[in-house]
Amino acid sequence: MNAYAHQLTRGVLDGDRRAIAMAITVVEAEGSSAAALIKGIYHRSGRAYLVGVTGAPGVGKSTLVDRIMTVLRSRGRTVGVLAVDPTSPFSGGAILGDRVRMQTHALDPGVFVRSMATRGQLGGLSRATADAAVILDAGGFDVIVIETVGVGQAEIEISRTADMSVVVAMPGSGDGVQALKAGVMEIADLFVVNKADHNGADRAVSEIKTMLGLNEYGPDDWQPPVLQTCATDGIGVDDVVDTVDRFRARADGVAGRRRQARVCGRIRQLASDGFLEHAEHRVLEPGAFDQLVDQVAGAEMDPYTAAEAVMDQALRSPRGANRTDDAEPLTGVLEHIGIAVRDLDTALVFYRDALGLELEGVVEEVASQHVRAQFVSAGPATLELLEATSPQSPIARSIERRGPGLHHLTLRVDDIVAVLARLKARGVRLIDEEPRMGAGGRLVAFIHPSAAHGVLVELLESPALADSTGRGA
Repeated sequence: MNAYAHQLTRGVLDGDRRAIAMAITVVEAEGSSAAALIKGIYHRSGRAYLVGVTGAPGVGKSTLVDRIMTVLRSRGRTVGVLAVDPTSPFSGGAILGDRVRMQTHALDPGVFVRSMATRGQLGGLSRATADAAVILDAGGFDVIVIETVGVGQAEIEISRTADMSVVVAMPGSGDGVQALKAGVMEIADLFVVNKADHNGADRAVSEIKTMLGLNEYGPDDWQPPVLQTCATDGIGVDDVVDTVDRFRARADGVAGRRRQARVCGRIRQLASDGFLEHAEHRVLEPGAFDQLVDQVAGAEMDPYTAAEAVMDQALRSPRGANRTDDAEPLTGVLEHIGIAVRDLDTALVFYRDALGLELEGVVEEVASQHVRAQFVSAGPATLELLEATSPQSPIARSIERRGPGLHHLTLRVDDIVAVLARLKARGVRLIDEEPRMGAGGRLVAFIHPSAAHGVLVELLESPALADSTGRGA
């Protein structure tokens, strides 16, 4: 993580509003910086309660959310709002106007309102909504309200994002439940008939309750209440917040199951996106994906066959065989940690006698490296204490420059020649471009510290491919 990302992460965790705003901008842009940011703050999430507010255009969602904020603030809770607005399919722009109706809280330090564009995403939300909610959660807000775009009959993405879904309707719009059919009707934990001062409010409530009556509810099941509000005057909004609190207080495990489903969906989405990116840019030859698109568009191939071709190449080809960066990542197991010491016998007094660690074998002198080495078992890890036997020893030069201490990490690999070839293909700076013999007759090679962020890394070939079972130098 670079210095800017680290500073941004720290600011979010400290609740700095400017950092929170900048962090949401980063996740909207997606990319590696967004992933690094979420990784740095996710451990502080999971404490806020997410309330989704959805419904058809014009039912008064934004005004209702504004009034809900007022009630929550009067009860001492901090509120974060994510208001999602549609993106034009023609110009690609968006009028982020939802927060115009929330200006009464503009100077309230306990409220944060952010408008987001869908950017072509279906379901009433933006792709970055989930990550933006994590940022507000980690930033310390008690309640996060997510207002969707004006949705139709099947845009139910909010149910996979929020802990509770509030569906808003209004009277006097033709068929009172036209927008509340299969899909939206089934995700609601609370129905709100807003603009209850209009004619037909009671009828709309009755129609919704009639539809709910078609469902079978057990004695302990939550049956979604149907409330009336007049958000412009704040009438009925206290009842809405009270109902949200009652739903949140239920001990039937719904909240845990929804969080599990939300996390599952997010992992699947990221894995799917990552697979497609990997397949298109690292497995397929340049332009191959576009060729498949052209073939399907020209009816020369069906989309199922095209998708199968992509998956077959991604899953069956040798790992990284067609990667543009030309190499398989290094995979290795930590073998031991090398520690440079001025005097081996004195060091053993501490590690063996004071700490009670067990010595492995006897002291070995590696003439080619001008060192004496002693391995010390530290539970699942192993330490290699190294004493220079000549001023020309790398250990002597290391101690002269930096003093005693950590000298190197040793990674055990299956085929050191193949690993070195892959590293050279990547342009990694190596001390040894060819392996050489180390302690115990095993092949070793070193990666230059400048390529490993200041740490000397030793590669050590596994015993199965080495001449003996001794350790490296």
